[in-house]
Amino acid sequence: MNVTMIITQNTPEVIWNAFRLANMMLEGMEDVSIFLNGPSVKYEASDSEQFPLKELARIFTLSEGRLLA
Repeated sequence: MNVTMIITQNTPEVIWNAFRLANMMLEGMEDVSIFLNGPSVKYEASDSEQFPLKELARIFTLSEGRLLA
């Protein structure tokens, strides 16, 4: 199944949950794309110890997920 997630918020918890879900779907052999729109494009600025967005994005792309902006 092909899945595309569209993220339009810059709330760290929302982005974190989207990447977590996408990574779980990739483990289940789904084709997953994440499209960052608007303020979510700057997700790296919201990276923190509580919400490690850069690490989840790295895992996502290394697992053959498609990250689009």
